[in-house]
Amino acid sequence: MPRQILAEYSDDDARFDEMFAARGEPRPHYGALYERLLKQTAPQLRELFDDVDRQIRNNGVTYNVYDDEEGAGRPWAMDPLPLIIPAAEWAGVERGVAQRAKLLNSLLADFYGPQTLFQKGRLPPALILGHPGFQRPAFGITPPGGVFLHVLAVDLARSPDGQWWVINDRSQSPSGMGYALENRLITSRLFPDLFCELRVTRLANFFAALRDAIATYAPRDEGRTNTVVLTPGPYNETYFEHAYLARYLGFPLVEGQDLIVRDGCVWLKTLSGLRRVHAILRRMDDDFCDPLELRADSVLGVPGLMDVVRRGNVLLANGIGASVIETGALAGFLPGLCQHLLGEEMLMPSVATWWCGEGPVMEDALAKADHLVFRSAVPHPQGRRVEPVFGEDLDEDGLVRLAARVRANPRDWYAQELVALSRAPLLDRGHGRKLLGRPVGLRVYAVATPEGYMVMPGGLARTASERDVRILSNQRGGGSKDVWICGSAVASSVSLLRRPVDAADLVRSGSGLSSRVAENLFWFGRYAERCDNLARYLRVTLNRLSDSLDNPGEWKALSALGRTIGLLPEDCNEREAVRPLLRATFDAQHHGGLASHVLHLSRTGFQLRERLSLDNWRTLNALAQQIGSKPFERVGIFEALAQLDEYITSFMTLAGFALDGMTRDHGWRFLSLGRRIERLQFQTEAIEAAMKMGVRGNPEWLLEVSDSIVTYRARYMARPEWIAVLDLLIADDTNPRGIVFQTTGLCDYIERFNASLGDMPDCGLEALHRRLLALDPGLDFHPGSQALSEALGTLRTAAASLSDQISVHYFSHAEERARVIA
Repeated sequence: MPRQILAEYSDDDARFDEMFAARGEPRPHYGALYERLLKQTAPQLRELFDDVDRQIRNNGVTYNVYDDEEGAGRPWAMDPLPLIIPAAEWAGVERGVAQRAKLLNSLLADFYGPQTLFQKGRLPPALILGHPGFQRPAFGITPPGGVFLHVLAVDLARSPDGQWWVINDRSQSPSGMGYALENRLITSRLFPDLFCELRVTRLANFFAALRDAIATYAPRDEGRTNTVVLTPGPYNETYFEHAYLARYLGFPLVEGQDLIVRDGCVWLKTLSGLRRVHAILRRMDDDFCDPLELRADSVLGVPGLMDVVRRGNVLLANGIGASVIETGALAGFLPGLCQHLLGEEMLMPSVATWWCGEGPVMEDALAKADHLVFRSAVPHPQGRRVEPVFGEDLDEDGLVRLAARVRANPRDWYAQELVALSRAPLLDRGHGRKLLGRPVGLRVYAVATPEGYMVMPGGLARTASERDVRILSNQRGGGSKDVWICGSAVASSVSLLRRPVDAADLVRSGSGLSSRVAENLFWFGRYAERCDNLARYLRVTLNRLSDSLDNPGEWKALSALGRTIGLLPEDCNEREAVRPLLRATFDAQHHGGLASHVLHLSRTGFQLRERLSLDNWRTLNALAQQIGSKPFERVGIFEALAQLDEYITSFMTLAGFALDGMTRDHGWRFLSLGRRIERLQFQTEAIEAAMKMGVRGNPEWLLEVSDSIVTYRARYMARPEWIAVLDLLIADDTNPRGIVFQTTGLCDYIERFNASLGDMPDCGLEALHRRLLALDPGLDFHPGSQALSEALGTLRTAAASLSDQISVHYFSHAEERARVIA
C-alpha cells in the first residue's frame, strides 16, 4: 500500500521533506494523516478534490490571474492536505516573526521621522530615499500609538536542514489572510475528527485581535468607531478576499468613490448623508490612495486622504509608505539594525543578501553570481514584472551580460542565495491514490496590538504545481494549503464581538448604506428582473415556434415585443427567428441578450459580495457558469427550452432570497425598486405588443410571459378573454405581476424614502397610478382602447424617468444632499 501511494513521490535529498523523515516514515505530527491516507481508496481520495471544488465553487472563492482567460472568475487553487507544523516548532517561528514586525515598524518610524539611521551610517540613504516606495508626503506623520505597520506578511522557506528563512516581507497591503481563513474552513470540514485529534489552533483569536487593534488605535469622537475596508474594486486579483474579510470582520467594503474628505475628516457617502470614518483597513497600493498628493492619475483613491492622515483624524492601516520595507535589498542590513534598535539578536534570519548599490558588495555578489539569484530592488514602472535572473542558468556570456546590467544600475539590484524550497505532499488530482512531492513556502501574518505583535497561528501555505519550481506565486499558477499548528491546548470558542451590544448600538434601518452599494442593489434588482422577463419571453416564443403559432396575429405580437426588448431584428419572419432567439439565449457576446444580461447580473452581484448570502452567491455562480458552456449554433430548440427552464428556476430562487431572506430596510427597498421598475416597463411593453393582435387574438401567451396563466385558469377555467386578462395584468393589486401592484409598491417606497432620506422631485407616478385605477374595465380593457394605450405608454415613460431621478437623487450625492450624520 505505501509503495502505491508513494510511486510518484520524488526522492530529493536537497530539499527538506515536510511529511517524511525517510521514505515511507512520516514525521510524528504527520502520522495520523498518513495513516488516514493509506486507508482511503482512490475514489475516496478523489472525493476530497470534489468536496474542495464544490466548496470553492459554491462560496465563489476566486483569484484573478491577470491575462488569464478566466479572469476574475478563476477559482482559487487549493490542495486538500494541510501543511502540519508542531506547536513547539511554531513557537520559534512566532517569536521570530513578531520580533521582525517590531523591527520593521521601528525602521518605518525612523524613515518617516528623525532618520537617524542614515545620519549614523547604519543604512545608505539611497537604499530607502531612492526607493519608489518611499512616500515623501508621509514624512513627518506619526500615526496613533507609533504604529506604522498594523499588518505584516512574511514569506518563509525552509532550508534542507529544516531551518526557516525569511524570503520576502509584504507590508503595503498584505494579501492572503482571507484565503487562509477560507482554506481553514474547507480543510476542517474535510477532516473534522483529525482536526480535533491533532488539537489544531484556531484562527478566530487572530482576527478578533486585528479588529480590536484597529478600533484601539483609531481616533475617537462621541459616536461609535466606524472602520471600512478600502478596495480598488472587483477587478483586483484578490477582490474575493477583500469582500470576505469585510464580511468576517463586520466592516463595510468601500471603494474610493464611496469616501469623501470634508472638514479635515473622511466621510462615507450613505443614503442619509455623510458618516464619519475613523479607520481604513486598506487593500489599495500607496500610489493610488490620494490623487492630490500621490499618483495624480489615480481614479481609485480619495482626494485629500493624506491631509486627513496628517491631521490624525483617520487611521490608515497600513500607513502610506510602508511598502518601502518590501525591498529585499534591506535584508542584509537587518541583523545589525535589530541589534542597534532592539538590542537583540535576530531570531529568524533572512536569506543571505547583497545590495549592489555598494560597490564592494556588488563585486562580491558578481564574483559568485553563478550561485545566486539577482532580483530587482525597486518596483518596475507600470507594475510590469521584472523576472529574477538565476546565475545557475547562465553560461559565461550570460554572466557577463548580467554583470553589465547590474553595473549600469547597481542600486536597482540585489542578490540572494537560492534556497531549495522544502517539499510537501500534494494529492495527485489525476490519480487519487498517489502523493506528489512539491515545493512549498509559508506566508505568515502578524498584527499590531497594544501588547505587541500577535502572529496568526498558521498562515497560507503556497505550493508549486511542478517539481523543480524555484519561485512560488499564485500569479504563476501556484496552489495553496491550509496550515495546521498542532499539539497546542484546545482554544476556547472566540467571538469577534468586542463587547456586549447595548441599546445605543441597536440598528434597525439601512440609512447607513453606502450610495454605491444602494446603486448596485438597485441594478441587481433590475438585472434579475430583466433576466427573468427575457427568459420567459424566449421560452414562450420558442415553444410557439416549435409547435406552430395559432394565427399570424400571434407572431405579429411576439415579434413586436421581441424587437422592443432587443432580441429580434427588424422584419424577421417566423422561419428566421429561431437563430437570433437561440443566440440571445446562449451567446454572451449578443448585447442585450439573456446570456449577456446574466453576466451583468453576476458582475453586479460580485460587487455586492459582502452583502449576499452564501445561498444567493451559489445560485449566481451556477448561473454564470452555464454561460458560454455550448455554442448556440450547436443547440436545438428543445435543449434551449430545457436550459431556459433552469434559468427561470434560478431567477425565481433569487427572487425568493430577496423576499424571504432580506430585512425590509432601504437596501431591500432599492433592490425591490429596481425589480418593480423593470417589471413595470416590461409588462407595459408586453401588453401593448399583445394588443396588436386585436380583439380576435388569443392573449394566452401574454399570461404565460407574465407568469399569470395558473391564476387565470384557477379563476375562470375558460379560454382567455381580453377583459379578464387585462384586469388581471393591470388592475388586480393582488397579482405580483400586475401593473397596479408595481405602481402601488413604487409609490410606497418613494413615500418612505422621502420621509427618511429627503424629498425627491415628483415624477408624477402617483398621479398616473390614480389615472390607472380610474380606468373602466368594461370600457377600456380591450385591444382597441386609446385610453389604455396612452396610460401604458405614459407609465413606461414615467418608469424610465423615475429610474433616472433615483440615480441622480440618491446615488450621485449632489452637494445639497451631502449632510453630516452621526
